[in-house]
Amino acid sequence: MKTIAVILCGSGFKDGSEIRESVGVFWALSQHAVQVRCFAPNTPQTDVVNCLTGKTVLGENRNMLVEAARIARGEIQPLSALDTSRVDGVIIPGGFGVAKNLCTFAKEGSKGSVDPTLKKILEALYAEKKPIGAVCIAPALLALTFPGRKFELTVGGTCEVSQEIERLGHRHVVCSANDCVVDASHRVVSTPAYMDDQAPLHEIFAGIQKLSGEVVKMAVG
Repeated sequence: MKTIAVILCGSGFKDGSEIRESVGVFWALSQHAVQVRCFAPNTPQTDVVNCLTGKTVLGENRNMLVEAARIARGEIQPLSALDTSRVDGVIIPGGFGVAKNLCTFAKEGSKGSVDPTLKKILEALYAEKKPIGAVCIAPALLALTFPGRKFELTVGGTCEVSQEIERLGHRHVVCSANDCVVDASHRVVSTPAYMDDQAPLHEIFAGIQKLSGEVVKMAVG
């Protein structure tokens, strides 16, 4: 049985992993005969945002692993425990937390950096020719991790994020929320999801379903 890792970074679209996208990934993977293992950094979030008001909550700290356990129903391990030799592929749901917690893209764009533990994991997966799926803003994380590798990536339409991705030496492909972009040569798959914030949920799930299917197909197992 193939094993697909899902990397989360909290719970909530403003400061962690986007809950709908994360559930969409789990839903999509449940349609395949795969084992799913969840991971998140056991470190504090960059910030805490009130998703009702959109304002940062001052003086409050939340742990990414603890918060992500809400989505994973408690079945989750620290990111540092992810052994790439024991998984066949990985999918990273989106959410603004990806750009703030897993890397510094939110503040620094193409000049940003990636969490060292995650960077090491992604580089190992790439070297082992194991597929990586990136949802929503997560392609920007991949662009930062692999500058100059000429990945084909999508965050939907042309925007500031897509321009920063291209500054990092990749090709941005325009794509609708109900589809995905497959870079077979680099074994990378991406889908816009809520980067198109006007897309209906069923289209977002359709794109995530296609992405998940491609990742499973590429996984050696």
